Amino acid sequence: MEPLLVVEHLTKIYQRGEILALDDVSFTVNRGEFLVLIGLSGSGKSTLLRCINRLIEPTSGRIIFDGIDVTKASPRELRLIRRRMAMIFQNFNLVRRSLVMTNVLAGRLGYANPWLSALQKFPRSDIEMAMANLKRVGIPEQAYKRADELSGGQQQRVGIARALMQKPDLLMADEPVSALDPATSNSVMQYIELMNKEDGVTVITSLHFLSLARRYGTRILALKDGKIVFEGLPAEIDEAKFKEIYGEEAEEVEIR
Repeated sequence: MEPLLVVEHLTKIYQRGEILALDDVSFTVNRGEFLVLIGLSGSGKSTLLRCINRLIEPTSGRIIFDGIDVTKASPRELRLIRRRMAMIFQNFNLVRRSLVMTNVLAGRLGYANPWLSALQKFPRSDIEMAMANLKRVGIPEQAYKRADELSGGQQQRVGIARALMQKPDLLMADEPVSALDPATSNSVMQYIELMNKEDGVTVITSLHFLSLARRYGTRILALKDGKIVFEGLPAEIDEAKFKEIYGEEAEEVEIR
């Protein structure tokens, strides 16, 4: 199967060489995969996701997305690449005082006329698409409420609807359920799974709980101190491997 994403010898060093966040990381992601990143806080998961779309500039290495070298892309090329890469954030990353509809329509900013979008004027087709995506995530009645009036789970659904607006090939989700209770976490993960299975969107998500990683991932990649320490199927992580990945903090992380 042809890979959608190839990461080669990716390294990221922060603060004048004092912090090695990613250490020679290499892996591939095939089209249609649901890859889950696991590891302790500070293991490099968020840095890795943000290097893929160059929200963070890598120190060295290559990122190839659908045959395009992202690391060498010009600003114009990068804008076109990012239209095909959606992202969902741990803290929702919404404009909290704006309407839900406005936040969802932000997913079309890479396609819209910049002058009209600055005036918050979008084509009717985009507005209809936004409402359809809010229906997909089960909150169409929230469209004209302010984002900060919604619960955490509802706000993350807005983030998913915004991602759907991009019609992405790749969805990256950075700890998308870490701030949510278990029931809401599963609900949000199910919507991400639907994007993967129904829309054919390739997913890379970082998760804290191994139970969720096993439930939703088709493959797991574990990071520790910026290095890959495990890559394989969810069923291949036993308790011994789990403790090797998490060390002394394994007892504090849900394993079942």
